[in-house]
Amino acid sequence: MSTEYILETQDLTREFKGFVAVDKVNLRIKRGSIHALIGPNGAGKTTMFNLLTKFLPVTSGKIFYKGEDITSRQAAEVARRGMVRSFQISAVFPHLTVLENVRIGLQRKLGTSFHFWKPESSLYALNDEAMSLLEQVDLASFAQTQTVELPYGRKRALEIATTLALDPELMLLDEPTQGMGHEDVGRVMDLIRKVAANRTVLMVEHNMNVIANLSDTITVLARGSVLAEGPYAMVSKDPRVLEAYVGTAEETE
Repeated sequence: MSTEYILETQDLTREFKGFVAVDKVNLRIKRGSIHALIGPNGAGKTTMFNLLTKFLPVTSGKIFYKGEDITSRQAAEVARRGMVRSFQISAVFPHLTVLENVRIGLQRKLGTSFHFWKPESSLYALNDEAMSLLEQVDLASFAQTQTVELPYGRKRALEIATTLALDPELMLLDEPTQGMGHEDVGRVMDLIRKVAANRTVLMVEHNMNVIANLSDTITVLARGSVLAEGPYAMVSKDPRVLEAYVGTAEETE
């Protein structure tokens, strides 16, 4: 495996009772890049994310992370090795404060993740680091706010902060701007650009403005297979990509 790429797949395939959701996909994610995975609904994007992060077993093929075959590894082990994902639905604890949410992500460093009998004061040592992460995502002023009270876009920013708390080398962001208004989209774009400065980002995203402005490389999936790959300027003009998204003239009449 080349050291130029942090993540590679070889003929990655996933079948569901005869239906091939991901079909012999060869994906290479360059270190330090922002790589987007796009495609029409049903193209296999989320299934790919679930395979890469071990939420689903592969039917055939291999996954290599930092040169190591992780095809048969468990999800928790892959996360500990630095590959961490977010989800389409914001996965935060609504009735904890913003600071407490980030502190939970940091708690693993203390080795007390399952020490439920320990007092809350045992976590105070993490407060400075948690605040530093909140500052990175422009949430420091919301530190003591109960998470359920946050606007949607700010919840997504909090989820990125909790992902950063796990100190990832590779962040997988699943629809980071889904359901957001224009102002929130711009804020999250700036955030992704900032956190990608010293790590690699792989994201699934539907917003083409986000894709065009953030991505170094784009992989287009259609019916579980790679249709095209390259920079936005090239991929956006590919007639196969246009057809996959809008159909042929006969199909749209």
